Formats: sequence, C-alpha cells, structure tokens
Amino acid sequence: MVTKQFSGSPDDADLTRADSLAREIFSDVANKWAFLIIDALGERTLRFSEVRDEIEGISHKMLTQNLRMLERNGLAERKVHPTVPPRVEYTLTEPGRALRETVHRMCDWTHRYLAHIEAARRGFGA
Repeated sequence: MVTKQFSGSPDDADLTRADSLAREIFSDVANKWAFLIIDALGERTLRFSEVRDEIEGISHKMLTQNLRMLERNGLAERKVHPTVPPRVEYTLTEPGRALRETVHRMCDWTHRYLAHIEAARRGFGA
C-alpha cells in the first residue's frame, strides 16, 4: 500500500484510512521502544550508549531502528561530532517534546491503573 503524501487536507490525517500518512506516523511511534526512547530523552541530549543504558532490555538493533524512525519523522535530531571515535548525540525536537507530554501521561496512566489491569488479567484467566 502506498501512503498518501500529506497535502494539508483533513482527509490525509484520517487514521481510519489505510493510506493515511497520519496512520503511518501513528504506527511508527506507537510502540514500546519508541515510547521508552522518547521518555528517556526527555529534555536532555544523550549519546547512543546513554539512551541504551536508560532502557533495560533494548537491543542495539531495536534502538538503532527506533532512533532512525524518530529522526525520519522529525521527532529527534541526530548530531555527529567529528571526533575519533565519532560521538553521536540525540535530542528531541519540538514535536518530539510535545509527543513526550502524551507519552508521559500514558506512563502515569499505566502506573495509576496497573493494579486494576493485573486484577482483570487474573480474573480473565480464571
């Protein structure tokens, strides 16, 4: 399926349409690794290894893929310093920081309702 390029039409932002650019963006950022990377970066600038250290269990490959996706979508910036070895840093852009507010609210929601969800899961399996 070919994703439509955004032309400024509200139809192009319709998540219900299979060819919607908004749907593609939503699919990109709505994953656990992207959420955790966005939360880890916050208002800071971090090196690749620092981001990896902040997120337990993320592989080098998944971190690389998700940082590239965030950069591609304009949510994070990558800066390469001409040193030996090269030093690469990542920071959220203004849209990335705005998305972080939503991610942070989702994290708060998870903490608030975790016991409820655990109880529901136990009850579901019984």
